[in-house]
Amino acid sequence: MMTQAQALQVLARHRGTRVVIASMGSAAVWPGLSDTPLDFVHIPSSMGQAPALGLGLALAHPTRGCIVLSGDGSLLMNLGCLVTIAAHPTDLYLVVLDNGLYEITGGQPTAGSGCIDFAALARAAGISRAYAFAELASWEAGAAAALSGPGPTLSWLRIEGRRGQGVPTPPRPMREQIRRLQQALGVEALFPENKGE
Repeated sequence: MMTQAQALQVLARHRGTRVVIASMGSAAVWPGLSDTPLDFVHIPSSMGQAPALGLGLALAHPTRGCIVLSGDGSLLMNLGCLVTIAAHPTDLYLVVLDNGLYEITGGQPTAGSGCIDFAALARAAGISRAYAFAELASWEAGAAAALSGPGPTLSWLRIEGRRGQGVPTPPRPMREQIRRLQQALGVEALFPENKGE
């Protein structure tokens, strides 16, 4: 099994110029690996909503692509997103970091922990390119293929659980993150500079 940091270090080497949305547990690690305007740390987040946000961005910017980092607990909160993603094919790369825990809400085991095959769920929902990685070496060997080519894809990574984690702090205020991402994507600002924070 790999740690979350190890898994995300591999992803950082293969992210290219795509938008990366980090949420829940990954939001504590990703800002230490990458700090570009194309990083969006989704805190505070509605648990399970990052894939829908990523799908919207990928559809709106089809030449850019989007990588979404989701925990197993988050994906379980919104399994219907897999069917929606499959029905709207675009370059969305969903990376499920499965530690078997609701890491930042107290470390409770997720429902069905250790029994759920997220790659099989994705394929059953219509996402044909679904991968499973239980060890760091296999993820290092397979990441380039899983994170390239046409989307959508799902990569299911088994990672070590970390109990006692609090809610991560975003690297900058949400409005600033939104402005940076909009500028990087060349879209009109949602929060113009002359408006108050």
